[in-house]
Amino acid sequence: MSDIWGYQPTSGYIAGASLIGYKVEATDGSIGKVDRHSDEVGASYLVVDTGVWIFGKHVLLPAGTVSRIDDAEEKIYVERTKVEIKDAPEFDKDKHLGDAGYHEQVGAYYAGWHRA
Repeated sequence: MSDIWGYQPTSGYIAGASLIGYKVEATDGSIGKVDRHSDEVGASYLVVDTGVWIFGKHVLLPAGTVSRIDDAEEKIYVERTKVEIKDAPEFDKDKHLGDAGYHEQVGAYYAGWHRA
């Protein structure tokens, strides 16, 4: 499951690059913008502000869900549908940042949808 927390080599991610403000595209449409991200080895993720799409909810996406980053258009494409993302464990930045149990729960959820 550790690969879910690392950017795929083919994603185009460059370590240290800021992705804040990039639009995030699910396989079936836009889901929001990156509010924060981490490129910590073995624990990389995006926090996406979904805006009005799911009532201002923030979601945590493991870096392994990222299929491609388009720097020219400032878009990040993820290999999940809007429903898969909407149904993920809810993210609360005040409770969940640095919470190993929450990361394990999210990792298990997304790894269950893992596409080879």
